[in-house]
Amino acid sequence: MTLRALLVTLRNVFRRPVTWEFPRSVRPRPERYRTGFALLRDEHGEELCIGCLACEKICPSAILHVKAAPKRESAVTGKKRGWAEDLTIDTVACLGCELCVQVCPTDALVMTRAPERPADHREELFLTMAKLYENGLAREHGWATGTKLMGMQEDEDKKKKRKDKEVAA
Repeated sequence: MTLRALLVTLRNVFRRPVTWEFPRSVRPRPERYRTGFALLRDEHGEELCIGCLACEKICPSAILHVKAAPKRESAVTGKKRGWAEDLTIDTVACLGCELCVQVCPTDALVMTRAPERPADHREELFLTMAKLYENGLAREHGWATGTKLMGMQEDEDKKKKRKDKEVAA
């Protein structure tokens, strides 16, 4: 019995490894890989999030919490619009379903291709607005926005009508 266990051990010691050694060789990620979140700003630096709560309402895990601020005048356009006072995401319970990205009417919320850093404390796994805007600047964005995802779900007749309208305009 002991001899057989020793033989199995010796056989496995000289076997080629089948796992990736992470620091030395980084495994290639597919094009549609997404894992983190980011909030975006427009070309003028103004927040795109309008505090509509659509992402919070559709999230199956209830990990998104948005606190809408009262409407106020935009410094860029001069028109009154909605704002988000606070937005937090609990990354521990996220399913990665991307529904929050899909329903965002302004394409403010996107997923990123870079994972969040490992954390020592649970509080570090919550993404605040400041961290989300930092991710928007520092990380590569995923391939999809809400507009692209909704467009993929349109049937062919609607797509053709929309293209015809764009050409006519």
